[in-house]
Amino acid sequence: MKAIIMAGGFGTRLRPLTCNIPKPMVPLLNQPMLEHIFNLLKKHGFTEFVVALYFQPEVIQEYFGDGSAWGIHISYLLPDSDLGTAGCVKQAAQFLGRDTFLVISGDVLTNIDLSRAVAYHKEKKAQATLVLGRVDNPLAYGIVITRDDGRVSRFMEKPGWGEVFSDTINTGIYILEPEVLDRIPPEEYDFSKQLFPEMLYAKVPIYGYIAENCYWKDVGNLTEYRQAHYDALRAGKDLVDPGRGEWVKGNLIGAECYIDPSAELEQGVVLGDYCWIGPNVRIANTVMGASCRIGEGSKLIGCIIWDNVSIGNGANLKEVTLANDCRVGSRTYIGVGAVVAEHCSIGEDATVKAEVKVWPYKIIEEGTTLSTSLIWGERWSKHIFDAYGVSGLGNIEITPEFAAKLGAAYGASLSKGDFVISSRDHHKTSRIIDRAIMTGLASVGINVYDLRVVPTPVARYSVRALKVAGGFHVRKSPYDAMIMDIKFFDAHGKELSGAKEKGIENLFFREDFPRAEMEAAGEVMFPPRALEYYQEGFMRVLDHDKIRRAKFKVVIDYAWGSAVGIFPQVLGDLHCEVIALNSYPDGTRLTKGPEEFDQSLKRLGEIVGTLKAHLGVMMDAGAQKIYIVDDTGRILDDDLALAVMTLLVLKAKNGARIGVPISASRITEDLAQQYNGRVLRTKTPYTAIMEAAGRRRLDFLGEPRGGYIFPQFQPAFDSMMATAKLLELLAGAQEPLSRLVDQIPPIHMLRRQIACSWEQKGAIMRRLIEATRSEKVQLLDGVKIWHGKSWVLIMPDADKPFFHINVEGVNSEQSQQLLLRYTQMIQEWQG
Repeated sequence: MKAIIMAGGFGTRLRPLTCNIPKPMVPLLNQPMLEHIFNLLKKHGFTEFVVALYFQPEVIQEYFGDGSAWGIHISYLLPDSDLGTAGCVKQAAQFLGRDTFLVISGDVLTNIDLSRAVAYHKEKKAQATLVLGRVDNPLAYGIVITRDDGRVSRFMEKPGWGEVFSDTINTGIYILEPEVLDRIPPEEYDFSKQLFPEMLYAKVPIYGYIAENCYWKDVGNLTEYRQAHYDALRAGKDLVDPGRGEWVKGNLIGAECYIDPSAELEQGVVLGDYCWIGPNVRIANTVMGASCRIGEGSKLIGCIIWDNVSIGNGANLKEVTLANDCRVGSRTYIGVGAVVAEHCSIGEDATVKAEVKVWPYKIIEEGTTLSTSLIWGERWSKHIFDAYGVSGLGNIEITPEFAAKLGAAYGASLSKGDFVISSRDHHKTSRIIDRAIMTGLASVGINVYDLRVVPTPVARYSVRALKVAGGFHVRKSPYDAMIMDIKFFDAHGKELSGAKEKGIENLFFREDFPRAEMEAAGEVMFPPRALEYYQEGFMRVLDHDKIRRAKFKVVIDYAWGSAVGIFPQVLGDLHCEVIALNSYPDGTRLTKGPEEFDQSLKRLGEIVGTLKAHLGVMMDAGAQKIYIVDDTGRILDDDLALAVMTLLVLKAKNGARIGVPISASRITEDLAQQYNGRVLRTKTPYTAIMEAAGRRRLDFLGEPRGGYIFPQFQPAFDSMMATAKLLELLAGAQEPLSRLVDQIPPIHMLRRQIACSWEQKGAIMRRLIEATRSEKVQLLDGVKIWHGKSWVLIMPDADKPFFHINVEGVNSEQSQQLLLRYTQMIQEWQG
């Protein structure tokens, strides 16, 4: 057999280490990662290799040549463009003949038994066998679900937590028959996203070989790079060949090294050739390349040191990575997670803060304290975007410095000269962060239309109305008084795609924004008619006369939000009698805790009942959700409110198309059936619901937490449009709201959160899938198990160590039984 090694990656997430070398050539235990792959393959009988190159191919070719020095033969493939994983292998067909072959990445660390994997492939007579592994956190990988006989039944490429149905992942190692090449077109094509799903659809036999009791790590970022070294140091020869040298008291010492007798090398140290270790030096859990010099009294704990590095006396380094030819002065401190690229010089008595990255050829003068906006290190080093956009502690994690850098990263993802809109709520810190983001955008040549204080739905609408490339909105979180949220929009006013968010994150972490020249810097402008566009579009989709004839008396709680600057005029134009509560902007009162929220709703109900109003509505501060009280003062809880809104839409339009998340009550289908309607189920995140509103031809979408969308206006949650449409639908129904509420059958929904560590989430989802194979199951978002007309939906939280359990039974007793059953099941699996 021959093997194809994919070695063309840019190694973006390993920057600055990969600024001048391709990722497979980054050293691991003083040997390039690609060399460890060659050694593994040679151990299992492979000697013929095709290495697919793309980024800086000459570095790999010059180091390995034709492979004869390693007792192997290497051919090189250099495509002209990025063809994707499968497209690249297709180009290698000329080297492969018509024999079975193996595909593996050149930048992983593993000791998987490839001989057993090949034997399994042949035993199963498979067209393709994927080597699978199990990991604690499967989010970053492609999940593969197999049947009992090992045949693959489903792929999930880099899923969200709601799609994590297993902890069994694709390692990127494939054993393929030559016929598979015939299925790959001569263009950009991917194994996981295109080829394997197409083969699965065509019922071509694809099997998964689960590599038990083996080690596999995708060395995908700087933290994983350090961890791979620590794992290799602990495992020793069981994982990789650490290279030549002499073992002395558990440490591998290279040729012609000098170690002062007073120096202390704790077990788990690798020294390359020609190293000099001075008096009273302490080194632990550290890998050091060739020709390094460590001065008297220095301390290195958990460090990765490449070749030809000099460290002065009394330096202190912990979990630091230093690339080739670096100089570190005496008494310098370098913090945990810092990475210094090649040819850098750090002066004496300097301090380099934790998680700081230093690009090649930089000089840091003596006595300098080097820091960046990433002083919060681990939080921002994992990811920036979460379910709410970008969230963090206001002016502590989301600082002006961070915001300016984020603005520059967002701007760098656009084209110079583009326009975007900016907006915010009226909190004073929102103004600071908003202006900092605008500064970052202008610095990379992006122009900004500043809408200043407007509700989020107005900002979304303005993106489309002004025909700009995107926008952002800064707000104080409605759920936590210490948190700020930054929401970014695409050119359609929708949330950014996951790929776009990842692109911005990559630009943010690489910190190499293309700054504009002085005359090409962006400008900040104030569009004069943005609010008018919104109001004109708003009124176009309403039946004004119908609402005016109803002469509604409405109690509105504006929750001190920015809708108060727009909506009173709209209600006035509709001839509504309005009793307004909390109807002035107050930036200090934008966040409500659960107790205050309940009290506000209760007070709203009392006022509606006392004044004999037709209904009451409480908006959230961001003007995206509404909470409804009927004409008797009765509060409509989450599922009941959604059911009433659905009923009103169906009464207004027979055969209406309704969209609700998979977590909503089945009452939606029951109501739709009565009025010849159709129901589309979506995933639960707000972004997924809005995406469905933009793609599907739906009349109404809603979710059980007060969010409603009328796509004919815009595919986004908008409390002002939801309130106006509620009035229009009520006017058409010609029935009091309380009577409509009484038409809704009882709903027996229960919801609960169960704490669960991140490490166990994937395993629990796998066990859940296995335990419910004989049941009727839906895998749209989480795992939904049907028991007759009753159902249970179990979803891992995307941002917190929780599982969400949603239950709906035919009666309250059955709901309680199902909730208890699945709660106990998950708790038992956690031990």
